[in-house]
Amino acid sequence: MSLLRPALLVFILLSLITGAAYPLLVTGVAQAIFPWQANGSLVTVSGQVRGSELIGQPFTDAADFHGRPSATADTPYNALASAGSNLAASNPALDRLVAERVAALRAANPQASREVPVDLITASGSGLDPEISPAAAYWQAARVAQARAIPLAEVNALIAQHIHQPMLKFAGEATVNVLMLNLALEQKYPQSPR
Repeated sequence: MSLLRPALLVFILLSLITGAAYPLLVTGVAQAIFPWQANGSLVTVSGQVRGSELIGQPFTDAADFHGRPSATADTPYNALASAGSNLAASNPALDRLVAERVAALRAANPQASREVPVDLITASGSGLDPEISPAAAYWQAARVAQARAIPLAEVNALIAQHIHQPMLKFAGEATVNVLMLNLALEQKYPQSPR
């Protein structure tokens, strides 16, 4: 009995520290220093939340840029079911899936080169990646320009404006946030309601 009381007190104390005090402290600091990021990096247009800069969205319209495929369960880009497909490179199911994606992309982008950028045919580890490579964005540019009836040079210029370079050149690659690019495209070249 003499050992039970100190053990129980330590358990309660550590539960309060790690289960209540520490999370409240971290949340308070995050809200004070980085409120936009702490609240999900939500992008609002005309008072309506259009998405998060951190989570991809299933853009499928020919007039929009498309992101990486999503491997999340049930619905694409389901943030509650973040996961990769876990298919090994030697798995025939992955080969079939990639072949289907390549065929669909080539059919939807007949003006593009035969070589499809790898990030348009493979899902990220989380299945939620909101970004694509600049090569993937430029690969889709002709389709988007044709669908919106705007010059290809203007679409390419918009892509160039939305390329984010890594903070350190050796620690990452340039990316394009698909949501932000599509919102800029819609703002500059609005379409009639679909």
